Amino acid sequence: MKKKKVFTIKFKLILSLSAIAIMLLASGLISYIEYKRMNDRLSVRIAQDIKNINLAQNLEEVSAAYNLEILKVIGDESVTQLPMFNSQSFIEKVGELPSSDKVLTAFHEYMAESNELQDVILSDFVNTRDWYFDELQPKYNALNNAIDDMSARIYKDLSENSEAYDAGLNRSVVPMIVAVGGGMLLILMLLFFLLTLYVNPIYKMLDGLKNYRTFNKKYTYDFDGDDQLKDLNTGISEIIADNQQLRKRLTALRNSINQQDER
Repeated sequence: MKKKKVFTIKFKLILSLSAIAIMLLASGLISYIEYKRMNDRLSVRIAQDIKNINLAQNLEEVSAAYNLEILKVIGDESVTQLPMFNSQSFIEKVGELPSSDKVLTAFHEYMAESNELQDVILSDFVNTRDWYFDELQPKYNALNNAIDDMSARIYKDLSENSEAYDAGLNRSVVPMIVAVGGGMLLILMLLFFLLTLYVNPIYKMLDGLKNYRTFNKKYTYDFDGDDQLKDLNTGISEIIADNQQLRKRLTALRNSINQQDER
């Protein structure tokens, strides 16, 4: 009993296509895992940075508005109502921001000085404008600079996280690019494999059949292989050899009959 071929045509094709599919699937999975890990980590940081930037801008706006209200009181003697400021809300917002110690220190110094506004206005010995520009304004500038420095650090952190996000995105894309390139290479190799081991032999077999049917030539094509295509070629070669042998016998028998008839 003839031993069954292990590496059949079907097995070879399935193996080749499976290798491509596994490579693409593995690279896609790696890309997804890398992107998910990077996205989960950095997207939270970027979102927090954006929130902190907006919060720092809000602190700068409310402090500027309060300082402007103080300036209006000093510049317009008809204004009798002193400006109000929600210090507790300001401190709570500052507490949500990173590296906010300098802001808190500058804020407390500024508020301590601004709380002297009523005494300054009522005093006959203190010039309100001089007090504002010599005492309060420098402390406001210090508070504003502290907020700007904190905002600059947040912007820097946002820039670093954005760059890391882009780098991580590139790292997650690279495996996919490699997979696509590798997949294309495997496809080209598979195409070469099919052309060399299957398509070209089939065309050679067809040429051998054509020469036999047209010119009754001997079928001599042979190639190395261990699958069904090799068995098919061997079978064709044997059938053609048997047919040619049968034709020779028929021709010899016909000639023998003709010679007997002539006698």
